[in-house]
Amino acid sequence: MIRTAIVEDDEIYQKQLSSYITKYGEEHDEKFDITVFPDGYDIVERYSGNYDIIFLDIQMEHMDGMEAARKIRKLDENVILIFITNMAQYAIQGYEVNALDYVLKPISEFAFYQELDKAVRRLKGRNEAFLTVAQEKGMMRLNLSQISYLESQGHQIIIHSDRGNYVFRDTMKQMEQKLSGGQFVRCNSGYLVNLRYVEEVSGSTVTVAGDKLQISRPRRKSFMEALTDYLGGK
Repeated sequence: MIRTAIVEDDEIYQKQLSSYITKYGEEHDEKFDITVFPDGYDIVERYSGNYDIIFLDIQMEHMDGMEAARKIRKLDENVILIFITNMAQYAIQGYEVNALDYVLKPISEFAFYQELDKAVRRLKGRNEAFLTVAQEKGMMRLNLSQISYLESQGHQIIIHSDRGNYVFRDTMKQMEQKLSGGQFVRCNSGYLVNLRYVEEVSGSTVTVAGDKLQISRPRRKSFMEALTDYLGGK
């Protein structure tokens, strides 16, 4: 399922884009979940971080597509953005927010299919997994490859990542279940480590992305076995 959002204030274009996406899906055996927002403010206010592709009209009444894209990029670095506009000079600004491309109005079916096909191929070319967490300003989607380790403090989880630290309410047990089957392993009850960021193991200490974490005695054997398997496989 490819989760797609259309942010467009003109109902005619809303219907046109929805029908193009649906038709493309039928012709290419792809399933799309389509959500329509009438203004940039609406998608930013309720951004859930779970879209794969977003089509953004640039000129809208309350929040234009460019401003919406800037706010979305602060929450989601990975979603594919494609601008819809009647003036190409505006769309060129899309490079500021790493937009894939733009489609000019009036929208031709062929031009739209080209951009949608480009976006779908980019999605399929990714071999990535994500973790979506709640933040005060909305949902944040992080690529698992960006996370070095998770830390438990009381009823809160702190994610340490190359984008900074993020705090949210959850339990380490639930996070371990969400990230099971991959390269995240506990070195003690309070830390869940991404093995790709392990730099050194010395005695009962593991260095992860520059931070020294304790390896508890009960978890040492399983942690070292997981690390050995990971290093051997990679």
